[in-house]
Amino acid sequence: MSGSLNIVVIIGVIALVFVRQFSAQRISSEGKAWWLIPVVLTVMALRQPGLVDPAHHMASGVLLGAEVLIGLACGAGWAWTTRIWTGDDGAVWTKGSWAAAGVWACGMALRVGLMGIAAVLGIHQGSAATMLSVAAMLLTRAGVTTWRAQGLQRTYRVPVAG
Repeated sequence: MSGSLNIVVIIGVIALVFVRQFSAQRISSEGKAWWLIPVVLTVMALRQPGLVDPAHHMASGVLLGAEVLIGLACGAGWAWTTRIWTGDDGAVWTKGSWAAAGVWACGMALRVGLMGIAAVLGIHQGSAATMLSVAAMLLTRAGVTTWRAQGLQRTYRVPVAG
């Protein structure tokens, strides 16, 4: 896949997820495949040539690791700043807060900073590194949010008499 198509995929996924985070979303108790999009992004990123700059293996690997760690930290921060509640019918709902948007903004600033460091050092970082970082962020966010929501889900189907 070309670099420009990677960028379109990254922007599309981020836009979809970012817009959806500000609307209430029901968390399914059926164990929906919350890990599917991050796995697809990871496979796409790993299939791309140039994930690590061949001329700068060590430094490129360190920057890639830092980018993935930023993705993991942003995903965890995003999940912990997301509001989770139980509706009247017992369904668990989630909605991103403005603090979650702040986590996104900080994550993007850190990624831009890493790109600047890479540029100064003459290290080529392709879009696959960003795709891998976004996958780490989405996987962590979905996993932590699902884990937090499990404590709120009812284990029975009988409504409470009021």
